[in-house]
Amino acid sequence: MNSLARRIRQAECEGVETLLNGGRLVCDPSGVVFAPDEDLLVVSDLHLEKGAAFARRGAFLPPYDTMATLGLLEGALERYRPARVVALGDSFHDRAGAILMPEPLRERLRALTQARDWIWIVGNHDPLPPEGLGGRAADEVEIGPFVLRHEPTAGPRAGEIAGHLHPVARVAGRGGSVRGACFATDGTRMVMPSFGVTTGGLNVLDRAFGGLFDTDAARALVIGSARIYPIPFRMLSPR
Repeated sequence: MNSLARRIRQAECEGVETLLNGGRLVCDPSGVVFAPDEDLLVVSDLHLEKGAAFARRGAFLPPYDTMATLGLLEGALERYRPARVVALGDSFHDRAGAILMPEPLRERLRALTQARDWIWIVGNHDPLPPEGLGGRAADEVEIGPFVLRHEPTAGPRAGEIAGHLHPVARVAGRGGSVRGACFATDGTRMVMPSFGVTTGGLNVLDRAFGGLFDTDAARALVIGSARIYPIPFRMLSPR
């Protein structure tokens, strides 16, 4: 099964509810989280137009990434029908992505942003808000018990939901190991998986995650082919 087919299959599975800073979240296998009490959907690291950005530099990726990512996002929005959406930064792979995106794709994205309250959190790949695509921009935003920003901050941050690190987890067994994107959380903070279909990932046991979580409570909600598997960090493999 190729990566896109796997993502489509995962998007059809049921989500898992968890608590973060006392607020309810549904972690969806598509890679979004939905906060029902806030009528809020959060998505991170879309990296739209990544293939086009690589092509401009003479490297080539499959050209379907933006269309496929938008299709998965449309499916998640249809599933939860949120009143508001927060995109946690790196929504575009580079500063030119929003400007150079083909107009038919821009129209699809505008239709999404105009149908609900939409907030673009600025990221390191897209430090300027996209022009002409609707929504509003912010460095971070606080909604209910949650603080939404692109990069996780050092030290305790109750209710923080961030992206940037593209967490993945590896589970080892007798027959080998399995690696999958995951929601990383200890009940106080969450780092979300990247949503873009051509983005990579970083093992949650990497030192970049050091100090972000209470190691005794930390778990990876690993997105499998049929469901989400909650696995404590202590049971994960670093490689």
